[in-house]
Amino acid sequence: MAPREQEPALLGLNFNQPLSWRAGKPIATGELHKRLDALSNELSEMDQEEIDKSSLTGVAKELAAHNLLSHKDKGVRAFAACCLVDVLKLCAPDAPFTGTQLKDIFTLFITSILPALSDPSNAYNPQHKYVLQSLAEVKSIVLVMDLPNADVLMVHLFSSFFDIISGSSKSSTGEQIAKDIQYHMTQMLVTLVDEASSLPTQAVDIIVAQFLRASTPGSGKTHNGENQDERQSTLLPKELPEAYNMAKTICNACPEKMGRYISQYFNEVIIDSSGSAKANGNRGKGDGSDDEDAATAEADMKELLKAHKLLRELWRVCPSVLQNVIPQLEAELSAENVDLRKLATETLGDIISGIGAAGPPPSPIMDPTAYPPATIEDYPVSHTSDSILTTPISPQSFAQTHPSVYNNFIGRGKDKSQVIRSGWTTAIGRILVTSAGGIGLSRDEESTLVKGLAEKLNDGDDKVRLAAVRVIATFSLRDVMTKLAPNGSIGSPNSVLGYLADRVRDRKSFVRVEAMTTLGKIWGVATGEIAAGNESVITALGGIPSKIFDAYYANDLEINVLLDHVMFEQLIPLSYPPKKSKNSKATNGNSQTQTNGDVQFDADKIRTERILLLVKSLDSKSKKAFFAIQSRQKAYSDALKVFLQRCEEYNGGVMDENAKGIKVKLDVVIKWFTALLPDSPRVNSDMQKYAKMHDRRSYQLLRFAMDPEKDFKTVHNSIREFQKRINEAPTAPAGLLETLVPIIYRASSLVYNKGNLPAILQYSTSGQNELQAVASELNQEISQRMPDIFKNNIKELCTLLHSDVPSDTKPNDPSSVQNLRALAQFAKGRPDDIPKDRGFIKTLVQFGRYGAPAKAAKYAVNILIVATDSKEMYVKDLLEQSTDNWIYGEDHFLTKLATISQLSLLDPEQTDEANDLILDITTQQILLQVRTMKQDTDTGWQLDEELDEECEAKCWALKILVNRVRTIKEPKIAKDLAIPIFKLLNTLVYKNGEISKENNTPRHHRSRLRLKAAHLLLKLCKNKIFDEMLTATAFNRLACVALDGRPEVRRGFIEKLQKYLVKGHISSRFYSIMFIMAHEPEKDFKKFIMTWIRSQTRVLHQHKTNTMESAFARLLSLLAHHPDYPTEAETEEKLLAEWKDHAKYIIYYLDTVSTEENLGLIYKYAERVKQARDAIDPTQSERLYVLSDLAQAIIRVWEVKKGWRIRIFPGKVLLSSTLFAALPSHEVAQEIAEKDYLPEGIDDESLEGLVRNYNKQVN
Repeated sequence: MAPREQEPALLGLNFNQPLSWRAGKPIATGELHKRLDALSNELSEMDQEEIDKSSLTGVAKELAAHNLLSHKDKGVRAFAACCLVDVLKLCAPDAPFTGTQLKDIFTLFITSILPALSDPSNAYNPQHKYVLQSLAEVKSIVLVMDLPNADVLMVHLFSSFFDIISGSSKSSTGEQIAKDIQYHMTQMLVTLVDEASSLPTQAVDIIVAQFLRASTPGSGKTHNGENQDERQSTLLPKELPEAYNMAKTICNACPEKMGRYISQYFNEVIIDSSGSAKANGNRGKGDGSDDEDAATAEADMKELLKAHKLLRELWRVCPSVLQNVIPQLEAELSAENVDLRKLATETLGDIISGIGAAGPPPSPIMDPTAYPPATIEDYPVSHTSDSILTTPISPQSFAQTHPSVYNNFIGRGKDKSQVIRSGWTTAIGRILVTSAGGIGLSRDEESTLVKGLAEKLNDGDDKVRLAAVRVIATFSLRDVMTKLAPNGSIGSPNSVLGYLADRVRDRKSFVRVEAMTTLGKIWGVATGEIAAGNESVITALGGIPSKIFDAYYANDLEINVLLDHVMFEQLIPLSYPPKKSKNSKATNGNSQTQTNGDVQFDADKIRTERILLLVKSLDSKSKKAFFAIQSRQKAYSDALKVFLQRCEEYNGGVMDENAKGIKVKLDVVIKWFTALLPDSPRVNSDMQKYAKMHDRRSYQLLRFAMDPEKDFKTVHNSIREFQKRINEAPTAPAGLLETLVPIIYRASSLVYNKGNLPAILQYSTSGQNELQAVASELNQEISQRMPDIFKNNIKELCTLLHSDVPSDTKPNDPSSVQNLRALAQFAKGRPDDIPKDRGFIKTLVQFGRYGAPAKAAKYAVNILIVATDSKEMYVKDLLEQSTDNWIYGEDHFLTKLATISQLSLLDPEQTDEANDLILDITTQQILLQVRTMKQDTDTGWQLDEELDEECEAKCWALKILVNRVRTIKEPKIAKDLAIPIFKLLNTLVYKNGEISKENNTPRHHRSRLRLKAAHLLLKLCKNKIFDEMLTATAFNRLACVALDGRPEVRRGFIEKLQKYLVKGHISSRFYSIMFIMAHEPEKDFKKFIMTWIRSQTRVLHQHKTNTMESAFARLLSLLAHHPDYPTEAETEEKLLAEWKDHAKYIIYYLDTVSTEENLGLIYKYAERVKQARDAIDPTQSERLYVLSDLAQAIIRVWEVKKGWRIRIFPGKVLLSSTLFAALPSHEVAQEIAEKDYLPEGIDDESLEGLVRNYNKQVN
């Protein structure tokens, strides 16, 4: 048997010096240092497996002695602590100390040794670090949990460590805490959290407080220990604070434990707040505790807000600790308390978005004044921030992790409370913007959110709509294009962008302001991509200006002021391009501006490009609105000049004589402005106060801004200085600029400006440039509306025309047509400013001979007539060359027709000699010939630029015939010569453009000729002599052009009719035609017409005329002879349906014209029609009586539906003798009056339903 191997002998402690002393005989401090240092060195070298633990008993007892643990010397305590942690390590797991000794030992560690780590410069810092490392690595710290005062010590430990790490407890040197110390501190706290059966509530509070403290600017010190500058108190850290990271590590290391603690913490907050709510709800009356309860409720709400902010932050760093809390949030979504439900909705929205307690990231820079404009690439794919705390971060997809909660959250979009829906709308906008905290959204999830946002833009509550608009304003250009545009463009129905455009005319002003400003800003920022030809951006956002300027037709004073601001602050900002480079950057850091010191930088040209791009983006309707807005500049400028003159006379209220007269004159001009601006009393008050200020320098600044001779820079600087003066003026009332700025925008030379003209002219002759047509159009508008500005361009324009003069073999550039047109417009009002040199006259003659297209000749002749004193010679030559040997189809035959047309109008004496030849050309060779064969593929219409030569020739032939009679001044001769012309035009109108006996005219010719004939009839009716020649029957047939099957014909006719009516060129009888558009199939066009009628009605009422009311009698006559007047039908039901359709004309009239004040007069006209017979066809008089009774019945129903009261019109009303004749006798009149002519089946009930359905369709 082998001998038994002996176990190696355990080593004992060699140290044998005393560490304790008797009272009165202490060991010197220096000696203690040496002994403790020696003991510490020996203990640190020992191994737990090789040491005889019993040899440590004596030393342990001495080390735990009170006189050593509480020694006044820090070094003694530090060395003693090192020895103690080694004893704990060597004796683990059985500490050789009593409970009381352990309590004293850990009290020393936690209250003295470990807090000293906050000062890295401490002489005993190595000993302090040694204690920390040992407690952390050996995990001896767990012994503290068995002590009677464990909670106090643990709270102190957590508090100390987080204070040290956060920098709120450091030495004056500012030396930073070492990374290894931070690591061991963190590991020690992780050990405690992991091993403890339960943590003290205060310790949990300390951990979670780190997530909230980090989001509060200015809390604590900076990274190097210095106090933050007060001026930087709003700045957030760019990196996560160390204390934040420590708390984050604890949560991630112990997710189950921390999840339980956080759930408990959240529960307690909820219970406390609920208890407070119940207490408030059950509070007895008169108990005197109102203030106390309110304070309690406020405190509870603050705790709730803090708890929900914590959840936001925890999701970003450790979502696993929220497993038990998220269901509680879901329960809050269904809470009865609206505030709690709102808080839960907002919190979940931010959680899904990865937005923490510090709030969302700053909105991206969307600067419409930046130059060069931003591009999509300038904006990052994901939203970032300078601070990590406001950078959206979601570590996992909330929708996939908590699908039921996510779906419940989505359902809050239909919450009954508008407060919840508003909060939800903001939340889903943030989710879209942040792409769910950067984690991404599935296609279905994104589609659901976008549709939800679209619905909220149409919500019944204005605050919800406002929230939807505001959240869209936080989208970058990239967000708009990638997240909203796929749902539909600005012109798409039921899309987010489409609904946003609808909000421009929202019934609430604050929604309109946000919507129009947001749209304008989006377009202003997108101009770079639009100008670069980005098709996706053009398709999605190119229609924004049209939607904005369409609002002009609402004829609302508030909307018009808003339009002024958006136009000059977003679409074409006055400060664009910026004067100096500010090196502004987009959110990804790429520069959005260039140094404007470049020699090639031309601010006027850049700004003009922006204006042209804006006009190019407008559709025809909104373009008219844009031009109408610019055309009012002269009226406002004249009025403002008068106002300034009156202010000077008023002299701040100090006048030597005629004070009353001066004050009256001032009031008159102020009254003019109050009628055109919202809130008339305020406008009146502000303008009176401005006059009282008597700031002469501001008067001069406004005159500079209106001066057509000033360039844009001068105008802009004048406006800026004016605004600055008013803001700084001590006597200026608050909000004065809000009143004056719209007036200044309207009166100043901002768009039609001297500085813009060279660039506009350059673009109008640039050949292939996409802005050429727009520039030409704008050039023409300026020549017509602002001749004082345009005259600066005359010399250059004439030079351009001379350089492009055509000949028999050389055509002119098409751009010259618009230049000629602009010059012709200018020549009408300012003939003396047209050059009269021989070279220019020769240029005009050449255009009259060879200009193409033919309109070039027309405009050239117009200019020639006013530009030369020897026009007879030039006219004669032109006429001879245009008429002699004229053959259809030869070179320049259309040009010759255009020249003949204008010469017939402008110099009839010269053309009289060639009348027979002109008639032969126009009738025999053109109008009575059909050279183009019918085709089955004929669409029925050709655009102007596609119009074939034969159709164009026939249009010129008609114009020549009409122009010949327009110039005849002798009434009898004029009538005689006009008879065949009227017959021709009426035939074209009545027969839908067909005058060939073979009925072989192509469809697109017939449509164009019918429209042209209608236009020329209207033109002839501008002359009273010819107006009388348009009989009632012919008038009714002309009215039917408004019912043509081609939308181009209907629109072309109505627009021309509107133009002549507005200018007062034709008689008021033509207003009746506007009301037969009740069944117009194109909704936008119909809406446009209705807006126009309402606008004209207001204008006519302001002029105290009853034109629109008298038009009702004419309308009834027109309806009596309408081709669709109900007579017979297959069944009674169909006949009744036809009558209801016919009744809609009357309802349409009432909807656009009637008010409570004029309804009685309209009713009077309806009654009066029944007291006459039909003068057009007496056999059809019964139709008038049927319509009279029908109109009266509908008016009574309309009165009830509107809640109005008819005011009986006391006077007599007259009817047109051409439409209505007197009845033969009183007996006949009595018989007609007593008989009910209402169609069978038409009663009050059916009419009520008809009116109700009409209102639904319109609204």
